[in-house]
Amino acid sequence: MQLQQPVLHPAWVYGAWLAASLMAALVTARVYRRMPPGAVLALQAAALLLALVFGFGLTGLRAVIFQAGALSPALEGRDIEVTGRVLAMPQRGDYGLRFRFAIESARLDGAPVDLPPRVYLGWYTGFGLREPAAGTGGPDNPEVGASPTAALALQRQPPALRAGERWQMTVRLKAPHGNSNPRGFDYELWLWEQGLQATGYVRAGPRDPAPRLISDSWRHPVERARQALRDAVYARVSDRHLAGVVAALLMGDQNAIDRADWDVFRATGVAHLMSISGLHITMFAWLASQGVGWFWRRSARWSQALCLALPAGGAGAWGGLLLAAGYALLSGWGVPAQRTVWMLAAVVLLRQSGKRWPWPQVWLLAMAVVVALDPWALLQAGFWLSFVAVGVLFATGRDAENRDKSAINLGAVDAHFVRARVQNSHILGRWGTWLPQGLLLAIGAVLRAAREQWVVTLALAPLSLLLFNQVSLVGLLANALAIPWVTLLVTPLTMLGVLWAPLWEAAAAAVAALMLFLQWLARWPLASISVAAAPLWCALAGVAGGLLLALRLPWHWRALGVPLLLPVLLWQSLRPAPGQFELIAADVGQGNALIVRTAGHTLVYDSGPRFSSESDAGHRVLVPLLRALGARVDTLMLSHRDSDHIGGAPAVLAMQPQAALLSSIEAGHPLQALRPSQRCVAGQQWRWDGVNFEVLHPPAADYDKPQKSNAMSCVLRISSGGTAVLLAGDIELAQEQRMVAAGVNLKADLLLVPHHGSKTSSSAAFLDAVQPKVAMAQTGYRNRFGHPAPAVMERYRERGIRVLVSPACGAATWASGQPDRVSCQREAGLRYWHHRASD
Repeated sequence: MQLQQPVLHPAWVYGAWLAASLMAALVTARVYRRMPPGAVLALQAAALLLALVFGFGLTGLRAVIFQAGALSPALEGRDIEVTGRVLAMPQRGDYGLRFRFAIESARLDGAPVDLPPRVYLGWYTGFGLREPAAGTGGPDNPEVGASPTAALALQRQPPALRAGERWQMTVRLKAPHGNSNPRGFDYELWLWEQGLQATGYVRAGPRDPAPRLISDSWRHPVERARQALRDAVYARVSDRHLAGVVAALLMGDQNAIDRADWDVFRATGVAHLMSISGLHITMFAWLASQGVGWFWRRSARWSQALCLALPAGGAGAWGGLLLAAGYALLSGWGVPAQRTVWMLAAVVLLRQSGKRWPWPQVWLLAMAVVVALDPWALLQAGFWLSFVAVGVLFATGRDAENRDKSAINLGAVDAHFVRARVQNSHILGRWGTWLPQGLLLAIGAVLRAAREQWVVTLALAPLSLLLFNQVSLVGLLANALAIPWVTLLVTPLTMLGVLWAPLWEAAAAAVAALMLFLQWLARWPLASISVAAAPLWCALAGVAGGLLLALRLPWHWRALGVPLLLPVLLWQSLRPAPGQFELIAADVGQGNALIVRTAGHTLVYDSGPRFSSESDAGHRVLVPLLRALGARVDTLMLSHRDSDHIGGAPAVLAMQPQAALLSSIEAGHPLQALRPSQRCVAGQQWRWDGVNFEVLHPPAADYDKPQKSNAMSCVLRISSGGTAVLLAGDIELAQEQRMVAAGVNLKADLLLVPHHGSKTSSSAAFLDAVQPKVAMAQTGYRNRFGHPAPAVMERYRERGIRVLVSPACGAATWASGQPDRVSCQREAGLRYWHHRASD
């Protein structure tokens, strides 16, 4: 409940909740033993209520204290000299480094200022255009040279930063701000969880003070060890794709895996194996406990008192737990690692104290510890996938009531079980009695692993559909090979490579072999399916249905799970009625990307920017959004060739192989190789479900003479009945005047602000011809161009036009049936950790 608050209460409110719950708990504890037996249940219910109140107050108070250290808006975009330490292993990308920085001191114009204690910085190789200082325009900033390439070459290149180093540098900071889209990744929540209260970049231009290394230290030994191991892997394995997977398995560096590889892993349902998971940590803990126990037994030769004080079994258990915790820290301490460590700790503590808890209590104890330490983990998909998977395995196990038996006992049970199965087999008959015990144990392990994989796949499929709107149909087959291959071959080779580096090459070779199999599966038709985003009740019913099918129940009871699965599998999102249409302006930062839906068709207008070779708006925003809508795209229209309009096109075209491409891009453009494009030409018209689409610009003659890319923008007018929308791309003053002079019907209820609100567009005559009630400006927060320009915004205000900018609105949804109403995602999904940008 506390995580659903849009705004935090004052600290004293949460303090009062805490104090009240603690006082009531003390009173409850005093009267508990005096209560008659009939009143104990009521008292336990009261204790549960007090625990809930305590959790609400404690989480809220922690949030208030953390939010008090936020960056002051007055310091955004200012050049601030800071001194501090590199906190964690830097991440290298196409354009430089990203790293976490702990600020020790900061000065602005020689005077000390207060900054958040931890920030997330980029040290880039350089951009042709830099972010303007506060109050300045972008393209006219005197920092910008005539040639972006020349400016790029002048930037000081980032050095090989290491965790623990102290640096003095000049930085520009801004409040944590990410894209806000329906069903999209919450970047601001991720920053909040990581304790990062500002983002920014190092000023490393020719006119900036040079960053200076002050000293080095071992204050962050775990992060330095992680970085050293990652560098060693990359130095040893020549193929960076394979080296990234090995690094991810060794120290949990998921950023090291290329996006194309992640796509294959997700399509085949093995993504959970390609980073340090609970399975890897459990295996490591078992090996470590065996090693410690062996050493402890041998130590009896010279120290009998040691074994008398702590038996070898206990020493192995504690040693395995401590080493597993160290391995989890080395992996980055993600939710699966935390869950595994706390569950192992609960089991070890209970066994060493001579207590035996039922598995639900052990499971819930581990979950409670994770949530108490990090309440915001409840909003992570990984939290639910991890704990639900373990809970399902516990609940459906053949010997769930005996989960606390030793591994040897479980092995014996499996051998007995397999021997009985083999003896009853029509194929082997009595020959099964002569099979060796080791072979029977191996067969039992394989059967148990296959059943557990089937159970987890079946139970988690509805949950995966809820969280990702996608599930792999080849996941069972892929995991049948991938789980033993990664767990028993790749991961041990990766770990042993720490002792002998050539083993990393063997691990990479094993990964390459697995990749061939997975890529083959990913190419299968219907390797994965996507469904529209279903409401929560559908997902809960689906998980219950999957669990019913997986439980060891009579089949007439299991069959009840089938109808429970149907709602989540067959759910369809609501679409506009015939004759109506809906427009969604996605929040992609500095760029355009819109989705237009009629009763039976979908058009995507522009696809947003490309952020790097591994990231673009299509992959990060449009593909998940289209998947959540259950949309089948009929046409992708790209207004013109600028990268902030076509950056996400490859991802959209790959997801939607049937979509036609309509654009003004030239014949030799690389996108033509992905999908042949039809030219958009003024006069083109078509009709979908009673909705009219008309291209107003450019004229056919413009293709025969040199033009600026903005001048070739495809302008699309969509109308139905008495309502209309005008999507203007990046047209400028000349194109606006040309259409107005030609008497083109530009009138619309909603206008996509031309060129993001640049001062070269949105002329008075053009706005008078369009007469919109609402205008949308798709811009990035504190973008370096200064869009939308103040003078342009003033022209809109003079005409009473409501302007929505994406940094303040997020994704905007508009429907022709209610032309005066626009729904903003930042308002609908507001939580207290979200940044509130001004219009």
